[in-house]
Amino acid sequence: MSNEPPHLVVLHGDDLPPNRDRIDADPRLASVRYATADRLAEALPGARALFVWDLFSEAVAAAWPKADSLRWVHAATAGVDNLMFPALVDSDVVVTNSRGVFDQPMAEYVVGLVLSFAKDFQTSHDLQRRRLWRHRETERVGGRRALVVGTGPIGRAIARGLSAIGMTVEGVGRVARDSDPDFGTVVASGDLAEALPRADYVVLAAPLTDATRGLIDAAALERMKPTARLINVGRGPLVVEDDLVAALRDGAVAGAALDVFETEPLPESSPLWDLPGVVVSPHMSGDVVGWREELVELFLANLDRFLTGRDPHNIVDKHRGYVSGS
Repeated sequence: MSNEPPHLVVLHGDDLPPNRDRIDADPRLASVRYATADRLAEALPGARALFVWDLFSEAVAAAWPKADSLRWVHAATAGVDNLMFPALVDSDVVVTNSRGVFDQPMAEYVVGLVLSFAKDFQTSHDLQRRRLWRHRETERVGGRRALVVGTGPIGRAIARGLSAIGMTVEGVGRVARDSDPDFGTVVASGDLAEALPRADYVVLAAPLTDATRGLIDAAALERMKPTARLINVGRGPLVVEDDLVAALRDGAVAGAALDVFETEPLPESSPLWDLPGVVVSPHMSGDVVGWREELVELFLANLDRFLTGRDPHNIVDKHRGYVSGS
């Protein structure tokens, strides 16, 4: 690393990072340049570090030819699919993510969705608004089976949460294994089709890679129980949305809770807004009070490691698209 103080670029959208005065005040930085997507190419020349605060921006790929000195990119997200373009993947630039910030909030969100489905809270809410007293029976959660696709930290937190409410949890990961501390059993990704018919809830918490894009398509949905529900808190393109809409309309699956979509915001024309048994939320499963501050704290810790010549935390395996070991 050069002995010259480095320039840092912060890519932001409509909002700036909280507590950014702590970034600006670091005397070890030559400068901190704040840039929106349309100004990123102007800000990158000479910069050795880039903090991608604009969470899902595609601007880095477009501005990449101007990144003549970059050594480190930190993403304020767990998923980094928007950064895995060939020029960055094939470079020597280190990419880190914000693994750890979203694990527990997302697990709580999934547990809430499972309980909402089983206890039919949506119908209770609708009946209350209509002032209708209609007794119903609901489903047990204890003893039901969940299949969690993705065995990284988020998937593990989800597995622990679902186990705590009495569910039997199975994982889907790169390598099959028995006696996993969080999942019990993990089946290999190639055996997903065999595992789907066992699940009452299929939860997607996998990163978006070439291998996982379109993972849940018509063939996968046909393998699921007609009483099963699909929950996606990973990335929208893990699911072929047209196939899911068809399966929901045909009764091939009982419902879906989707926090992520192929196109975000979800277009008003999407049938997912109105289909029975569907819960739509605006990519918020990991966003709890204070989450932005936590993201900045993690970045500051990594910035200190970068400035002192140590390896930062959460280094992404760029050829896989996620942190190794997750």
